[in-house]
Amino acid sequence: MIHQESECLFCRIVRGEIPAKIVYRNDHVLAFRDITPVAPHHVLIIPLRHIASLSDLSPEDEAVAAQILLAAGTVAGILGFKESGYRLVFNSGPDAMQSVFHIHGHLLGGTQMGWPPFPGAATKHG
Repeated sequence: MIHQESECLFCRIVRGEIPAKIVYRNDHVLAFRDITPVAPHHVLIIPLRHIASLSDLSPEDEAVAAQILLAAGTVAGILGFKESGYRLVFNSGPDAMQSVFHIHGHLLGGTQMGWPPFPGAATKHG
């Protein structure tokens, strides 16, 4: 059985308790549209198994981490911006403004990007 936390927002999405606009799913990851997008395409890619942050990854998580990265290209292809380019952003810990403590990559595409990756340094994202 995949380890999940009962109150984790993203674990609840994985279990189907909270609806989400799912773009892609396999045996390791789930990709769904962000409810507050900052780009024309803004998809969150999460592992099905609960891992709180990048800092909590262990050597046993190598396959899951790889699946997240591989899913980014797959989702970009599904949504039609693989060739034009995309950004994959991870926030780890409170100082990086991680607000949901379940690893998730923000896949952003469908527009030319600048830097920093999100507008407004004082806004809270992911």
